[in-house]
Order: sequence, then structure tokens, then C-alpha cells
Amino acid sequence: MDPITLGVTGLIVLIALIAIRIPIAYAMILVGGVGVMLINGPLLVLSQLKTLGWGVFSNYGLSVVPMFVLMGALASRAGLSQALFRGANAWLGWMRGGTAMAAIAGCAGFGAVCGSSLATASTMGKVALPELRRFNYSGALATGSLAAGGVLGILIPPSVVLIIYALIVEANIVTMFAAAMLPGLLAVVLFILTIAIYVAIKPDAGPRHTGVNVGEFRDATIGLIPVMIIFGLVLGGIYGGFFNPTPAAAVGVALVWIYGIFTRTIGIRELMDSLKETAGTTGMIYLILLGAELMKIFMSRIGLPQATAEWMVNSGFEPMVVLILLLLALILLGCLMDSLSMILLVIPFFWPVLLELNGGIYQGAEGAGFGMSSEELKIWFGILALIVVELGLITPPVGMNVFVISALAKDTPMSETFKGVMPFFAAEMIRVAILLAFPAITLWLPRLLSG
Repeated sequence: MDPITLGVTGLIVLIALIAIRIPIAYAMILVGGVGVMLINGPLLVLSQLKTLGWGVFSNYGLSVVPMFVLMGALASRAGLSQALFRGANAWLGWMRGGTAMAAIAGCAGFGAVCGSSLATASTMGKVALPELRRFNYSGALATGSLAAGGVLGILIPPSVVLIIYALIVEANIVTMFAAAMLPGLLAVVLFILTIAIYVAIKPDAGPRHTGVNVGEFRDATIGLIPVMIIFGLVLGGIYGGFFNPTPAAAVGVALVWIYGIFTRTIGIRELMDSLKETAGTTGMIYLILLGAELMKIFMSRIGLPQATAEWMVNSGFEPMVVLILLLLALILLGCLMDSLSMILLVIPFFWPVLLELNGGIYQGAEGAGFGMSSEELKIWFGILALIVVELGLITPPVGMNVFVISALAKDTPMSETFKGVMPFFAAEMIRVAILLAFPAITLWLPRLLSG
């Protein structure tokens, strides 16, 4: 079989395995291993497997992943989500739709100490849903805002998926964190505006309430201080050059643990549960990484990424048109697989295409292509890619955030939740358009830090 045909067949088989709910890690290991075996024989596969796991897992950059996962697991048990929601609701709850806006703000704040979209949606859902029900919010707005708010966890630093992207394209993790800040804040603003427009059209969907008294407002605001301190010390320490991401994550773990001990929300049992959750999540991520490495070996041996890049470069399309087509492909793939799997599987194909269109790795900022250096291109593309990957968390048939929230809100049909997230989907498309039109929004903070 022709090598390119073999590669395309392998991708089709991989997507078919994912579609029938074979775990993505096993699917990639199977397709990658069989592919290399067909090209070079079984002995080479066995020889590579002997050292491949160590080669992948011993990367120091990956050590940050379990630390941030543990930080999120501890934060889920330390009561930070309740403090965030109470504080946000004290500031915003008096407005029409204000409690839903507070849920969005709470999701953003919790994402800043968690880094996982599913954990953000699940944790904030448990906290905010009872309040949204108490104030008679419609099922669509209540569940839709929480499902959409959960996607903020994937982009607002620290983000596990953002770290994995940085490792794939060999970008600086600190720079990627900086680049994600303004687009993340833009998402919060657009989501809150979406709720304001929604309740302006349907006033009964998000009734206002009387707010809180002065004492409750003060206490709720004070409750936000620990989160601000943790977030400030972790990211401030990274941006200030006091420590690298892995030590920063360790500092975050220690701070959240101390907060949990001080508030008596984390004991030995909660600590052990957090460690077990971290071990399970990290093991899953590392196994996916192993499968992705096997797929990369298979694809590189048959030359499919290089052939794809060459075809795109010679297609005659403008670089911006190609970028938009690649982003649309990511949205479609998001309907089939989770965000981490997409980043691991697709970025090794898409990044060489953009690199070639930009004139290669040595392309200067004043050259052809996208009019920026390749280092800035990988930052800009990474943020755009993560935003559209987010959309897979709220679009059918996968829509993992929708499933998580629907499991919590059993009285709201899943169809209502999908209806509720559609306005937020439109807001995300507006955000993508803004960032495409104005790359400086993404690149301003990285340029400031590097300058």
C-alpha cells in the first residue's frame, strides 16, 4: 500500500475506534503500533516500546502536569468554589441574570486554581445550581451558563491542555500562560454580556433578587482574598521569574492544602482522595501521551504531516484562509473527541502547515505569511486552537461539560442544556473572530514580558 494511503487509512481507523468509544489512548497505541509494524516490522515496534515510555515520561516539562492536577483536586475539596461563587454573587447577583453571571465569574476564578474544564463545570455546578434554582432561573440558562463557564478552565492559566500544547510545539509554558490571560478575560466579558442580552430578551429566564446586606457583602468579599493570594503568588511568581512552572505548581498545592487545613475542609481522607484522583488523571494523560508518540512515529515514517504541509502550501490559499479552515476542522473534530486527545493528535499535523505558510522556522516578523515570527505564530495559533477545542466540550454529540451538568441537573432535559449553551457558542465564535482580526490581544502580554 502507498505510504500516504496507509496513513490516511490509519487516521480513518483511529476516528472509527474513537466513534465506537474505544479509549483514545488505546486507539492511538493500536493504530500507531500496527502502522509502524506494517512499515518496519514487529521487531522495530518492540525495540521502540522498550525505551519509548521512559523517553516520553521522563520529560521534566511534564512534571508540572500532576502538580497542577493535584492543585485542582485539592481546590475542589477545600471549599474555594463556594467562596468564589459567594463573592461573585455578592457583587453581581442584584442584577437581572446576576446569579448566572456570578456562576461565570466563579468558573473563571476556579479555573485559575484548577486548570480542568470538567472539574470546573462539575464543582461549580454543585455550588451554583441550587442558588440558580432558588431564584427560579430557567433550566436552559442555569445549566447552559454552567456548562459554558466550565470551558474557561481549559484556557485561563494554569491549564493542563495549554501545557501539553506548549510541549508539543516547543513553546515556553510561561509565555503561553501570559498569552492566555487577555483572551481568557475576554471570554468572561463576552459570556456576561451574553447573559445580559439573554435576560433582556427573556426577562423571566433570569430574575433579579434583592442582593445581600452589608455584612454578608463584606464577608463574601473577604472570602475572595485567599483565592486571589493563591492565584497571585503562583502566576505572579512565574511571571516575576521567581520560579518555573513546576515549582510554582508545588507552591500552589501547598497553599491550597494550607487553606484547606485552616478552614478544616481537608483532612487525611480528603488528601488521600486528592492523591488518588491525581494518580488516575495523570496516568490517563501519560497513557494518551504514549499513544500520541506512537502515532507521531507512524505518521512521520510515512511522511503524512510533511505531505499535508506541502499540499496546503501549494494549494494557493492565503495563509489566513488556511488557518480558518484548520480551526473549523478542530471544531468538527471536537464533536468526536476530548480536548486533550485533539491537541495531541491534530497539532502535529496542523503546526507544520502553518510554519511552512509563514516561511519556515527562520521566518522573521517582517516577512511573508502571517506577518509575525514563528515563535509568535505558535503562541497565537495555540490560543486560537484551545478556544475552538473548548467548543467541543459544549457541542453534541460529545459535549462533556453538558453531560456533567445534566447529571447534576436531572430535572432539566439535556436538550434544554444544549439550547442554553448555544448563545455562549455564538459568543465564543465572536471571540475567535476578534482574536483572528487583532493578534495583538494575544501577543501583547508575551511581548511585554519578553521586552
